[in-house]
Amino acid sequence: MARTASGKARWKGGLDANTPVPASRPPASAARDAEGRAPRKRRAATPEARRADILAAALEEFTARGFEATRLDDVARRAGIAKGTIYLYFADKETLFQDLVRSLVHPVLGMLEKMRDVDIPARMLVEGLLNTFVREIYGTRRKDIIRLILNEGARFPAIAEFYYHEVIARVLAIVRPIMARAAERGELPNDSLARFPQLIIAPMLVGIMWHALFDKFEPLDVSALVRAHIGILFGSAK
Repeated sequence: MARTASGKARWKGGLDANTPVPASRPPASAARDAEGRAPRKRRAATPEARRADILAAALEEFTARGFEATRLDDVARRAGIAKGTIYLYFADKETLFQDLVRSLVHPVLGMLEKMRDVDIPARMLVEGLLNTFVREIYGTRRKDIIRLILNEGARFPAIAEFYYHEVIARVLAIVRPIMARAAERGELPNDSLARFPQLIIAPMLVGIMWHALFDKFEPLDVSALVRAHIGILFGSAK
């Protein structure tokens, strides 16, 4: 410091030993982990909200890393919680994955459960099922979990078995009797859809696999694919 004629100190630049040094802020990149993931901000949350945060983080980790490579440490970091907190909600990685699947397929299963005992035309049921799939599964990140099961189910039979019993078997149990009733009424030319209801979901699997492998070369209009599929199954709408 230098002093003016009036005796007041005048800044000359630099810091002397008595000048307090302000605390430096960490660089913006420090807010991210080594792989560039931005953790969620901690906040006071209800158990339901925290559980939803964990499931959302799990979806990101499972789809990015696959089932085997995903670690609960990474899920916790992305959710902005301590690793131990996850165990208050989920016993292990397998339980977390199972609950994630249940939460993701709920829209389709919920729609089908409502139609189980409703006497509606088979075409209306199939249209509702496939349109719900396009809107709630294919149009969201939920499709990535189905792709993960297709990719890793053979190496991890437990997750394939879980998905079969939790989702596929329940869907088939609802659809089969409706298709059989439709065939008896003459809504269908034969009982093929009752015997092989897997044919109904064919465009779902084609759409997911196409999106993962070939969409960048030739985008697929899945909504149009579904309409064409319904036309093949039931003929032109009258």
